[in-house]
Amino acid sequence: MTKHPAGTRQEWLAARLDLLRAEKELTHRSDAIARQRQALPWVRIDKDYVFDTDGGKQSLRDLFAGRSQLLVYHFMFGPDWSAGCPSCSMIADGFNGLDTHLAYHDVMLWAVSRAPLAKLQAYKKRMGWRFSWASSNDSTFNFDYDVAFTEEQQRAGGIEYNYARDSHAMDMVPAPEPVAKLAASCGTDAPGYSRDRPGMSAFVIEDGAVYHTYSSYARGVDAIWGVYPWLDRAPKGRNETGIWWRRHDEYDKR
Repeated sequence: MTKHPAGTRQEWLAARLDLLRAEKELTHRSDAIARQRQALPWVRIDKDYVFDTDGGKQSLRDLFAGRSQLLVYHFMFGPDWSAGCPSCSMIADGFNGLDTHLAYHDVMLWAVSRAPLAKLQAYKKRMGWRFSWASSNDSTFNFDYDVAFTEEQQRAGGIEYNYARDSHAMDMVPAPEPVAKLAASCGTDAPGYSRDRPGMSAFVIEDGAVYHTYSSYARGVDAIWGVYPWLDRAPKGRNETGIWWRRHDEYDKR
């Protein structure tokens, strides 16, 4: 017999209506936060960034592909890694199809990583993805947007991530077991894995100028991690004990 509270349909409906009121409050609060996000001041970008893409060398402006808005997912894939981050891979599984709808709404979506383009192309083929993915290996783009750090910063403890210098699990020594596990799955060690971080950034072109409008990191990217909204509505929720996910071609066949 279940240990979870059980009840009649009428009891369920009464509880559901209470929850509905809370959900509506959350929706309205989320709408207000979206307006606050869009009201942030824009920062003009005068630095020239060059990316390696399937279409050759491209600038940040080129990545807009004729649209006025650009969303970048900072995909963790270091230059010397053998595979992309499993967590980022799980997020990127939701990009196929989504990028088409965004493009027709004047928004271009790209993933950007520090790994050389050839590694990105091979991994993209393995994963069956078709979204746009650029290498920033020859630029400071990832460092400038606080999703990549040097060994010197790591040794000095000078890493500022998610707008703070607070201790993060990825900065702990020795590394927690989940970080070490993720690092090994990418063909690197924990320090090498921790020099790249997840995040997303938004940009806009207006009157010929490119502006940075928004960036989010750490759990700030939960909203684009497509599996979690579904799990939050499953009967047992996220029900997590450590790192449970894998790349989609690494699960046991069932």
